[in-house]
Amino acid sequence: MSDEEFDDDYSANEREKQGEEGEEEKEPTEEEEEESLSPHLLTEEIMKEGLSLLCKTGNGLAHAYVKLEAKEKDLTDISLLQNYIHLRYVDLSENQLRDLSPLGSLIHLLWLKVDGNRLISARLPELPYLQIASFTHNRIKDTEGITHPRLASLNLKGNEIQVISGLDPGKLTNLHTVELRGNKLETTTGLHLPKLKNLYLVRAPHLRAPPLRLGEGRDL
Repeated sequence: MSDEEFDDDYSANEREKQGEEGEEEKEPTEEEEEESLSPHLLTEEIMKEGLSLLCKTGNGLAHAYVKLEAKEKDLTDISLLQNYIHLRYVDLSENQLRDLSPLGSLIHLLWLKVDGNRLISARLPELPYLQIASFTHNRIKDTEGITHPRLASLNLKGNEIQVISGLDPGKLTNLHTVELRGNKLETTTGLHLPKLKNLYLVRAPHLRAPPLRLGEGRDL
């Protein structure tokens, strides 16, 4: 083999190696990241560690723990919660949750915090007594599916919401505080809540908002 042929082969090998290294260093996409997540189920052991606040149940004849804190457990599945129907206060922050449907069984829930998960929606089955809900720092893209009639405070800070939609003034008759800072809002159209007093958002120059009328109580 001549020196010239050797140099050509060497250069080709080096380019191939660099290409392989480049592929190895490529950042995984969001979909690949989610697919690679190992399932972490909410277990009875985690429940025992996180349960507190023993109270009487609705009929007053029995007692149950009504508060659960299960933060930073890398949870991806909370199906077990369907068995704990007496819970009133639930904190599942800093996990890997994408599905909150098991919370639909918690018909006595008053307070919910699911900050720092992988949620793309705040949609939940209607919870008749839910008053405070916090979904900060997820990947939520809209405000659909929020229909809890006693909801008073809703925190959606640090998500990816562009348009406000689905907030039914006929159902959300008690909602007085909405936190929307750190989103990608293009307009505040869609906010027609009868009791709204505090609306928190960073009003960018391009943000379009309908004219405010006296008595609407929006804090812009």
